[in-house]
Amino acid sequence: MSDRLAVLLQYLAPKQALTRFAGLVASARMGSITTGIIRRFVARYDVNMAEAANSDITAYPTFNEFFTRALKPGARPLADAELICPVDGRISQFGAIQGDQIFQAKGHSFSTTALVGGDAELAAQFKDGVFANIYLSPRDYHRIHMPAAGRLTRMIHVPGDLFSVNPVTARGVPGLFARNERVVCVFEGIHGPWVLVLVGATIVGSMSTAWHGVVNPPRPGTVREWRYEGDAVKLKKGEEMGRFLLGSTVVMLFPKGPWAFNPAWTGEDLGRPGSAVKLGEAMATR
Repeated sequence: MSDRLAVLLQYLAPKQALTRFAGLVASARMGSITTGIIRRFVARYDVNMAEAANSDITAYPTFNEFFTRALKPGARPLADAELICPVDGRISQFGAIQGDQIFQAKGHSFSTTALVGGDAELAAQFKDGVFANIYLSPRDYHRIHMPAAGRLTRMIHVPGDLFSVNPVTARGVPGLFARNERVVCVFEGIHGPWVLVLVGATIVGSMSTAWHGVVNPPRPGTVREWRYEGDAVKLKKGEEMGRFLLGSTVVMLFPKGPWAFNPAWTGEDLGRPGSAVKLGEAMATR
């Protein structure tokens, strides 16, 4: 199927209905049927169950519990870097924010203001800063960890579309990451504010955070915001901060500064869209 046709079909597909149905199936306890679904999924996407804390497929009562499975202790050591990769996945894009514009794919970019739900004051703090987008494929570990230590100040749930966030769609849908449903988490760290955005997608049944639990559903269709005072929520670098209940993308924003991305990310062998990265590896220093 051509990229153009694949994107066109997504415009036509009943994405909200598909997502609701996927959420129901993924959370259902269906015994051997659930086990069969998991077994086929593992085979189809070559999921590495050897690194899971519980490698027994039959031990997961729901698909969601399998999908958000924990890793064995020590499976992802943390690098000695100021910013570490927060997920297993593949590089979508990373680099400098040009004014307020984030590069998505050839011919496409989106603004920091649009990404954070229209808050221009928040977005202005990342003018000429740096960003990183990482796509989580179906085979990946789907818990999200902190790229740096931070104190949570705000969480914003922004309603939106539910396009797929795979590379084909990123090349074909303008402003993809700023038009899909997303959860914007704003932190304060040693170098100032930074943002981690969980971007929803087709059949992403829900997104959850460590401090709130499931954020969506509900999906009321309006922007919702929570504010956190003082040290109510403080998380260490590498600590779990959220989960995707059926894969997606994370987008990170950091303020202007002399950031240097991991040379392995910028080298000829990695650093390209689609290159695999792992939770805990060095992402950037300054």
